[in-house]
Amino acid sequence: MIEGKDLILATKPYAQENRKLSWFYTISSFALLITSYVTSVLVENLWLKFTFAGIAGLLNVRVFVIYHDFLHKAILANSIFAKSIFAVFGLYMLAPISIWRRSHDYHHKHNSKLYSSSIGSFPIVSKSDFAKASKYEQRLYLFIRHPITINLGYIFAFVYGMCIKSFLANPRKHWDSLVALAFHVSLGASIYYFFGLPSLLISFFIPALMEGAIGSYLFYAQHNFPGVEFQDKLNWSYDKAALESSSMMKMHPISHWLSANIGYHHIHHMNAKIPFYRLPEVYKAFKEFQNPKTTSLLPKDVLACFKLKVWDPDQRKMIGLKELKLQGLYS
Repeated sequence: MIEGKDLILATKPYAQENRKLSWFYTISSFALLITSYVTSVLVENLWLKFTFAGIAGLLNVRVFVIYHDFLHKAILANSIFAKSIFAVFGLYMLAPISIWRRSHDYHHKHNSKLYSSSIGSFPIVSKSDFAKASKYEQRLYLFIRHPITINLGYIFAFVYGMCIKSFLANPRKHWDSLVALAFHVSLGASIYYFFGLPSLLISFFIPALMEGAIGSYLFYAQHNFPGVEFQDKLNWSYDKAALESSSMMKMHPISHWLSANIGYHHIHHMNAKIPFYRLPEVYKAFKEFQNPKTTSLLPKDVLACFKLKVWDPDQRKMIGLKELKLQGLYS
């Protein structure tokens, strides 16, 4: 078995893109997204409008993961054209380059490290810290991790977290967050003005709400699942965090395509330079990646992930509200 830094080094040959393939997947995915989005806006039949809006919402997820790969420099590095189209896409998705790169790079460097993991990811506290927190702090923490909040990722993660909060925190560094908000409002207003209220409510909001919900949940479940491990700074290591604190999302092949293989998240965290289309190849090549901690999109697994609230270092597992109440730590 290959372990530690040797395993990271062993994946390096796979951190090489096929430039033509990267362009093919990027251009074809953008073409499908734009076609479905525009069709939803233009078509008058409500069933078709809903259908193409739903397709656009799913394709938003795929293109977002490709955008995420570009910012990791896994694909199309040093391409001015790629940077231009992805910069516009980042504005459209309310995830402009400056804040996404800063928060997501931090997340990769501190994945599932206690006391550092709330930057670029959902906050996680230990049982003792939760007990010490004020009622307001406890409720705010639980609100951020609540299923409704996560499913309204469009509002809480993207509009507020990525744009409003980042711009207010540092207007000079995150000026593009304000541009993203202006772009988003302008797009919605234009669709309403030229194509009417049904197009605004269906063609504009449904894709945004879908991407926000799916994207936020995937990000949550990748690091909040039964069996996840969290470490303090002294015991944390990059490779162990990839294998023990990052799940593999079991999906149908169509779902893997729609999510651009982000389900192979343990491999992505081992080496973020591996292009999304090579992750299945790495999975097949290394037995070290073939017995990961898993979750899925089945209702029982989604519910199991949502129940997890606080890290209990004594039991070495995440516990839920029921156990917190039984221990007298929350009422």
